[in-house]
Amino acid sequence: MTSSAASTLKKFFAARLTPDGEFGLYLTVGVALLLAAAWIFGGIADAVFGAARIGVLDVRISQWFNHHAIGWVTRVMVVVTHLHSVAGIVVLTALLALYFHRQKARFWLLTLLVAMPGVMVLNVLLKYTYLRARPSFEVPVFDLALSSYSFPSGHTATATLLYALLGAYLVCRTPKWGARLAIVLAAALMAALVGLSRVYLGAHYPSDVLAAMAESCGWLAVCITACSHLRRRLEAANK
Repeated sequence: MTSSAASTLKKFFAARLTPDGEFGLYLTVGVALLLAAAWIFGGIADAVFGAARIGVLDVRISQWFNHHAIGWVTRVMVVVTHLHSVAGIVVLTALLALYFHRQKARFWLLTLLVAMPGVMVLNVLLKYTYLRARPSFEVPVFDLALSSYSFPSGHTATATLLYALLGAYLVCRTPKWGARLAIVLAAALMAALVGLSRVYLGAHYPSDVLAAMAESCGWLAVCITACSHLRRRLEAANK
């Protein structure tokens, strides 16, 4: 490699990793997260609908929860899953939108208003692409009266997006690394709890939940990157 080519390549990567450039760090991170999420989702989908053992593992885990259900745990899981139903997530999204509005975080608000309906539509499209049947049990832990397909989990997808977006906003406004780590862990635990409730109650297989998390992270990366790019362009135009 010539010195000129090496210098050009060095400048390219430096531009991709600086937060100041229009197509710099934010776009780089967004694309990286999108590619990682797409790779993970594709791997899960291939494993589920291919010849991998994940299907057997899905059934075994689901059966284990069905056979080891505990009364008070079931009640907690029912509350968690109902709080993140379509109606529940609409209310939670409205509350988060109100919070962003009061904080004058207009681009975070825009991201939320684009990302949440988008992930709902995307999830439905994926369900009707893969057409995976729901888990079936002789004696269900709780009768959820489900009629849609299983892969990926809609509850988990919307919950992951909601808590990941809120977590990202709080991390950007928190200077201490310890607090940032706590925020990330709290957001991840909330999304995982919703996913666990869906598996525990027999609504989904574990792979449905994992795929939904990857789906949401990829879509959220697109939305945050696009809105961040829009914000930077508007700020540059107003200077």
